[in-house]
Amino acid sequence: MNKLTDSLHVENAVNATLGDSLKRMENGHSLFETAIRAMDVPVCDAFTQSGSLAPITFRAGTRVLEPSGEIADSFPNSIAASRNSILAAGDTMTAQVSGKRVAVLFSGGPAAGGHNVVAGLKQILGPENTLLGIKAGPKGLLKGNMFEITGVHILQIRNTGGFHFMGTDRTKIEKPEDIDKVRTVCREHAIDAIVIIGGDDSNTNAALLAEKLFSDVKEDGSGVQVIGVPKTIDGDLQLGDELPISFGFDTATKIYAEKVGNLLRDTGSSLKYWHFVRLMGRSASHVTLEVALQTHPTIALISEEVRECDITLSEIVDSIAGTIIERAKKGLNYGVVLVPEGLIEFIPGFTTMIDDLNDKMAQFKDELSGMNIREQLLLMYSKLTQSHGELLESLPDPIKYKLMADRDEHGNLPVSQIETETMLSSAVKARISELDENVKFESLNHFFGYEARCGASTVFDSSYTYNLGATAGSLILDGRTGYMASLSDLDKGARPLGIPIASLLDIEIRKGKPAQVIEKALVKLDSPAFIYFESRRKLWAESDLSSSPGPVQLWGPTSRQLPKTVALNRQYSSLDFRFSTAQERE
Repeated sequence: MNKLTDSLHVENAVNATLGDSLKRMENGHSLFETAIRAMDVPVCDAFTQSGSLAPITFRAGTRVLEPSGEIADSFPNSIAASRNSILAAGDTMTAQVSGKRVAVLFSGGPAAGGHNVVAGLKQILGPENTLLGIKAGPKGLLKGNMFEITGVHILQIRNTGGFHFMGTDRTKIEKPEDIDKVRTVCREHAIDAIVIIGGDDSNTNAALLAEKLFSDVKEDGSGVQVIGVPKTIDGDLQLGDELPISFGFDTATKIYAEKVGNLLRDTGSSLKYWHFVRLMGRSASHVTLEVALQTHPTIALISEEVRECDITLSEIVDSIAGTIIERAKKGLNYGVVLVPEGLIEFIPGFTTMIDDLNDKMAQFKDELSGMNIREQLLLMYSKLTQSHGELLESLPDPIKYKLMADRDEHGNLPVSQIETETMLSSAVKARISELDENVKFESLNHFFGYEARCGASTVFDSSYTYNLGATAGSLILDGRTGYMASLSDLDKGARPLGIPIASLLDIEIRKGKPAQVIEKALVKLDSPAFIYFESRRKLWAESDLSSSPGPVQLWGPTSRQLPKTVALNRQYSSLDFRFSTAQERE
């Protein structure tokens, strides 16, 4: 008994030591997270001209954006101040700006790199100015839910993924009473500037706030500056060379590419499954295109091609079924099919049907609220045009139910809930049985979505976002408002820019009404990235040429690579990004 008791004491002592070690790794302090907090990121030469990190001034650049007359009329202050000119980086700021109180918030879905925007913003503002964090996104702004961000906070969050430091939400601030609440909050907290980190809808909100807060907010008649930062893993917030990509895209696509690469290796191992993988990307197919370029799947659908070439659902199914049958004849009865999340909105007939459905759901909102799902569908069948009603009625019940889901704050259909991959695989199975009953078809369906939004940032996203934060801070200290921070020339040093947000706005129909929003950047079929994909996909379908890019690398051979679509579309000379000349010497 004594020996047993002694051995238990030893075991408990060992466990206690191990337990202490494990406890130190809790709450975001794994060995990995501790290591990445200490990782340095390259800073643009523009911010280190004086030998140390310092804010810069801006000057009018050569490119001018021309908004429509209706947009110009709605944003007179912003348009007059910017003259629609994209701002270029100037010199190091010589006059010290102090006493500024800047509030920053996350808006919309999370994306890797958000914390480094805050870190870059804090560092460029310096100790002479105060940075306040707004909890829970735009909703927190309306409530005045703020706290001071300190240097200790920055050490805790730098290079880490997620938006958990402050949280986020999708509240849209557009009603007069909401604008008044923001004015009151700014007065009560003596706010001089607001930084909104978000996607196209969030930056649309930033444009509106910049206009409404332009003047007469403070007692002296001055206003509150508003600066946007481009975030979305969808990659649909772009403007050519001036805004090559939104942050978070690189991290998300590399995480998805690892998973798809693993599936491609599995198919060649088990030799019997077809994996249908739906990838996040509500409207544009940038994510699917990038993952395809990273992994070389058997089949990848691009929504924009489906719409532009008027490819019907039946034709999509026939094409996939045909490829599966041809591969089966070669003994390759397996593969991976990539499906963009928003595909259903691009299929001919579906696009106009969904638009019609959106309009009717907005028009008959009160009647629909008191009905069950089947009653709602019966009402919509009668209110839609005949062809749209018949199309809706012909769909499988699960798809119909998802199409009737409540729209989000911005009037968007929650396409992430529509299991397009399941619909396709079922239709393909039925079609194969009609075409060749000897082909055995087994499929597995996947949705890769939220897994990638809060991953640890790639080196590119960590560097990109830190410099975007420094750009946003410099725009504020330079007295600018209504601009989106951006970086161009990502392959040769990166140049900070300021893009006038109001000049990006266009008119779209949202919830059945015209709305002023930033137009989503879709995949262009004449872009170098799509043309390269188009030149290779037939070979990928016929043979096994898949690639497994592996996990995200923060150190190693691929750690300095930017998205392949960006490198191709911007015609960079290599895949490596360069944010400073010091980086080139590494």
